[in-house]
Amino acid sequence: MNGRRHAAAVLAVALVLTGAAGCSGKAKPAADGDKPAAGGVKAGPGVSDKTIKLGALTDMTGVYASLGKSVTQAQQLWVKQTNAAGGICGRTIELTVRDHGYDPQKALAAYTELEPSVLGFAQFIGSPFVAAVKQRIDGKDKGLVIPQAWSASLLGSPYIRTVGATYDVETINAVGFLLDQKRIASGDKIGHVYFEGDYGENALTGSKAIAAEAGLTVVEQKIKPTDNDMTAQVAALKQAGVKAVVISAGPRQAASLVGVAAAGGWNVPFVGNNSAFAPQLLATPAGAALQKDYYVASSALPIGSAEAAPAALAAAYKAEFPDSGLDNGVVAGFSAGALFGEVLKKACADKDLTREGIRAALLSLKSYDNGFGITHDFSDPKAPSTRQSVILKPDATVPGGMKVVKEATAAPAATKFTPAS
Repeated sequence: MNGRRHAAAVLAVALVLTGAAGCSGKAKPAADGDKPAAGGVKAGPGVSDKTIKLGALTDMTGVYASLGKSVTQAQQLWVKQTNAAGGICGRTIELTVRDHGYDPQKALAAYTELEPSVLGFAQFIGSPFVAAVKQRIDGKDKGLVIPQAWSASLLGSPYIRTVGATYDVETINAVGFLLDQKRIASGDKIGHVYFEGDYGENALTGSKAIAAEAGLTVVEQKIKPTDNDMTAQVAALKQAGVKAVVISAGPRQAASLVGVAAAGGWNVPFVGNNSAFAPQLLATPAGAALQKDYYVASSALPIGSAEAAPAALAAAYKAEFPDSGLDNGVVAGFSAGALFGEVLKKACADKDLTREGIRAALLSLKSYDNGFGITHDFSDPKAPSTRQSVILKPDATVPGGMKVVKEATAAPAATKFTPAS
């Protein structure tokens, strides 16, 4: 798909989502319907005297099915633990899950169905779908949405809040790691293989920013999500003489890129965004190469970390879902649920469980530590919650397949960089 056709496709998705939203027959309860409820706490949509209802819009049958399953099960675990401990504000948590299969029409239908009856969404997979309903969320819906996506295009809304560094900042930290390790230096070329669209192009913004800062040259290789064989990209980057490669794509593309390079005797370091790895890759022919010189930037400690929070989550998750593997989707899902829980507790203390009360409660969290290695600041909707990244390395001997090689830090270029929403 060329750039023009891709742009048209993205526009079509936006029109499908926003257009259908405009003709939806389901009306949201009016803001003046907010009323005092149990405990003298003001309540709105999704909140009764006994329950707080949240939604989860996930992908369990589409291109991100593995991620969707892990995120959803982790959030179901969070709900179970929370309710077992007495709930929040004298109420139990209910999580209603809808699988959209990464289909835009199904995503809209699920959002439109659940929005009037839930307080907010602890999960929404698919940054194009979230971006397409952003105007609606900011305009009349005003329910908190925590997406499982990290594009800078989602910044700026007080109601759509990502947990972690955006892809551009994350990429700056990934390249900064290679600079710190003296694997690359001023004057070098670095390659960047990236998905066309929001994710990859936002990450490319980051690599260009740190390249300008450090005197590097970026050699671009744009690919489509359907491109699984990276032979041509490896050949082009090798011929260009790059000293390292950034990968902002999916796990399959990362495995092919690293595997093809290793098979051809091309030994350069590779760094990827948090979406560019899955532990299942370690059982493929590329597994050994990935463990040799591949690194991933993340906004959280991995599920295999020995630190208290990841270790406790891993044990609880395995006990609850013994047939499911461990991956960092578990961390992402549980972290989003726990953040929503923290916001609910603050809103309860303020006696305001309306959607506006939730917004105000989240903005008050300026130093939120979820136990996964990074402290987050949610006081500014225009900024990512952190500029730090943990650098991870694949390791088949560790549960979840990832180990920490550099604790959370922000490259100097990341602290100065301003993401553009």
